[in-house]
Amino acid sequence: MADPVESRCRNREVLPRGLEILLGLAAAVVTIAGIRSGASIIGPTVLALVLTIAVHPLRTHAVRCGVPPWAGTVAGVLGVYALLVMLTVALVFAVAEFATLLPSYEEQFDALVDDGLVALEGYGVSSQQIDAITGSFDAGQAVSIAGTLLSGLLGLTSDLLFIITLLLFMGMDASHLSDKLRRVRPEREAVVSALGSFTHGTRRYLVVSTVFGLIVAVLDTAFLAFTPVPVPILWGLLAFITNYIPNIGFVIGLVPPAILALLEGGPGLMILVIAVYSGLNFVIQSVIQPKFVGDAVGLSGTVTFLSLIFWGWALGALGALLAVPLSLLVKALLVDVDPDARWLSGMLAGGPASPGPRTGGDTQPTRRARGRSSASSR
Repeated sequence: MADPVESRCRNREVLPRGLEILLGLAAAVVTIAGIRSGASIIGPTVLALVLTIAVHPLRTHAVRCGVPPWAGTVAGVLGVYALLVMLTVALVFAVAEFATLLPSYEEQFDALVDDGLVALEGYGVSSQQIDAITGSFDAGQAVSIAGTLLSGLLGLTSDLLFIITLLLFMGMDASHLSDKLRRVRPEREAVVSALGSFTHGTRRYLVVSTVFGLIVAVLDTAFLAFTPVPVPILWGLLAFITNYIPNIGFVIGLVPPAILALLEGGPGLMILVIAVYSGLNFVIQSVIQPKFVGDAVGLSGTVTFLSLIFWGWALGALGALLAVPLSLLVKALLVDVDPDARWLSGMLAGGPASPGPRTGGDTQPTRRARGRSSASSR
């Protein structure tokens, strides 16, 4: 009996490679435009998916220990909620504490401004030029900035409610996902294997980021404890959370302690804080961590950085936070499931290319090869 795939290949001509590339680029442009237009839905949905993947082993372990499946599902959903609440509370508390501390440094801020004006005059900047610069800032701009921040907070609250609701449904569906994939595997082994690779890669990435985030947070907290910067534990916690944003996360975690160091000890202390944070980030997050991340998820440092830029542009802040899981999902759907494109896995990896796992479908010629063979036979 003829292979149905070969029969379909005989009934169509293989498109020229150039035309395939053009069609692929056109489809990519349309897809990217759709992603940007639906960013308010796609970003929270992917975040809920990643959180569900992160805590799903909790349900599996509970069921293996004799807990009823429904109780394991409830435990998984509650675990996601607890994780989300802890992260949200930590971020809100950090922002609130920072906003509370700033007014107490009003005198130091005025002194720094006066010193800065004196320094500018020493470099030849006239008082008229300084007045022109300071006069360009008015209350309207402050109100506009405050309105933008308020809109962002309202949007974040809306996204959080959407994520909480979606997590409930995802948690319930995840309890039956293993059985569904087991039934589908005989017919779509490559797809099931690719999705499994995505889930395992996402968990490995979260584990690696968590471990290195803890290391950086402990070192940052220990350093800040020896400086006049207030609440060092809070800024260490902020450094831990922002570590999940690849490449630039440490910059976000650096801003509050650097500003407080400037107000507390002057430019010298601020430079010291920036230097130590940057040194720790370079050694741990730029030299050591990328090696472990690359080994864990199969993405090079360059691909990870470009993923951060692209997904941050396409989906905003959530895109930057989920850059690596999103890239793993795209890789699973476009590369791992297609024997013709599986060679790209080695190109995207950080180390030497290694032969990927072969599925049952890999023993057959690729679709392009079958198409060329049938075309030549005619």
